[in-house]
Amino acid sequence: MANYLKMTKRSVIQTLRERNWSCRRISRELGIHLDTVRKYAKSDNDNSKQVTNAPPGSVAQSSTGPVSNCEPYREIIKNKLDMGLSRRRIWQDLRDDHGSDVSYHSVRRFVNRLSKNSPVPFRRLECRPGEEAQIDFGTGAPVITKDGRRKRTHVIRVVLSFSRKSYSEAVFRQTGDNFINCLENAFHHFGGVPQTLIIDNLKAAVNKADWYDPEIHPKIVSFCRHYGTAILPCKPYTPRHKGKVEKAVAYVKNNALKGRSFKSLSEQNQFLLSWESRIADTRIHGTTRKQVGKLFTEQEKPALLRLPVGRFPSFTEAQRSVHRDGHIEVERTYYSVPPEYTGRKVWARWDGHMVRVFNRSMEQIVVHAKVEPGRFQTQDGHIHSEKRTKIENGVVWMLERVSLIGDNAERWALQMLEARGIPGIRVLLGLLNMTNTYKGNKIDNACKIALSHNAFRLKTIRSIIKHGGDRQLQMEFIDEHPIIRDISSYGEFVREVLG
Repeated sequence: MANYLKMTKRSVIQTLRERNWSCRRISRELGIHLDTVRKYAKSDNDNSKQVTNAPPGSVAQSSTGPVSNCEPYREIIKNKLDMGLSRRRIWQDLRDDHGSDVSYHSVRRFVNRLSKNSPVPFRRLECRPGEEAQIDFGTGAPVITKDGRRKRTHVIRVVLSFSRKSYSEAVFRQTGDNFINCLENAFHHFGGVPQTLIIDNLKAAVNKADWYDPEIHPKIVSFCRHYGTAILPCKPYTPRHKGKVEKAVAYVKNNALKGRSFKSLSEQNQFLLSWESRIADTRIHGTTRKQVGKLFTEQEKPALLRLPVGRFPSFTEAQRSVHRDGHIEVERTYYSVPPEYTGRKVWARWDGHMVRVFNRSMEQIVVHAKVEPGRFQTQDGHIHSEKRTKIENGVVWMLERVSLIGDNAERWALQMLEARGIPGIRVLLGLLNMTNTYKGNKIDNACKIALSHNAFRLKTIRSIIKHGGDRQLQMEFIDEHPIIRDISSYGEFVREVLG
C-alpha cells in the first residue's frame, strides 16, 4: 500500500505506540507495512527483520493420482513445515539426514499439495488485562408503548477480552451519537478505559470499510483521542476477528432478553445493569474457567487506563460545502472561512456556544461564536484582498497610499483628518480616487496651495488643478479660509451701521 496514510490511521498508530505496542505488532494488527508504521510512529527501536511463519495443518493424502515418493516422509515433512523451513531446506535435510533420493521437484509438489488441501487452523488470540474490548450490536427486547405500539431496540455489548466483563445498553437507533454515549457509559461502568476497541464495520462508526485503511467518522476519532484509546475495525465479513463479543451478544439475547418486553427503554437498561451484576458477573466462564466479576476486579480493572477528568464534549458535526461567498451554513446561519477553501468541503462542529471548522485532515481552521439564525458571521481575515474596499483597509493604509502621491499631499491629508475628524475618511478616499483622473504631481501641487490657506475640501483641490495651480489665480476662487467670514455676516454688519 502507499506510504501515505489518512489522519485516522496515523492517530491509531500514535495511540498504540503510546500504549507501548511494538511497531511490528501494530504492522501485523493493522495490515500496514512495517516501514510505514515506523515512519509515523517515529520509532527507531524496532529494527529486526520480520519473520513470517506459515505452518500448514495436517491433512489426509489425496485419494486420487499416483502415490508420491515423499509419502514415506510425510510426518518428517510436516514437522519441518511446522518449523517454518522452506521446501528446498526440507529437500536438503531429507537427502543429507535421511538418505532420500527424492527429487526437489517431488518435494515441492508434495508440499504444495499439503498446503493446498489443508485449511490453516484459526489462531486463538488472548489478551493481557486492560488491552482490548470488543464491541457489537444485537437485537434487543421490544418496548411496548402505552398505546400498544411495539418498538424495536438494539442492544450494544462491550466485552473486555481478558476477563469477559461486559456492559450492555439498549438503544432505539444505531447512530454515531448513541454509539459514543454507550461507549462512554461502559468506560465509566468499568472504571477505566481499554487500550484498544475492536469493532465491526458499523455504520455508526465507520464511513468506509477497508481492512488496511478504514475511514472512521471524525467524531469517533476525536472521542478516542479524548479517552486515549484506539479503535480498530475488524476485516469486513470476518466475524471471527471479534469472536468474544459475538458469543457475548448471543448470551445477552438468549439469557437476558429472550421472551421479555419492557414498557420503556430506561426500564430495559435498568434490567440489563442488574442482570450483568447478578448473572453475567457471577458465572464461571467456559474459556477462562474463572468467575468473570472476580477476575475483572483482581486483574483487569487495575490495568485499565484512567478516565479523563471530564466527559467527551457534546457537539453536532457535519460536512459542509464552502459557498462562493466564502461562507458555510450551520443551522440557517452563515460563517466565514479563509478564502482558499471556497468551493471545497470542510467539517463543521457546533454546540450551543461555538462553531468550529476543520479541513479534511481535521485540522482546525477557524472558530466562530454562535449567532442567531439569518445572520452572517464574517472575520476580517477571511475577506479576499481583491474584495476589500479602501475604507475596510483602514486609514493607515490610505495614508500610505497618499504618501506615494507626494509629501504635500500627505501633509494635507494629515491636517485634513485632524480638522474634519471621521468625515475626513471619506475625503481621504476621494483624494485617492483623484489619481484616476489627474497626475500625481498636479494633485501634490494643489495640496500645497490648499494647505497654505488651510483649505480642506476636495472641491478646492479640484479648482486649483482646473486653473493650473497658479497662486494668483487661486486667490480669486478660494472661498474657504479661517479669516473669510460668511457673506451673511457682512449683511448684518451693514444693517447695523445704516440702522
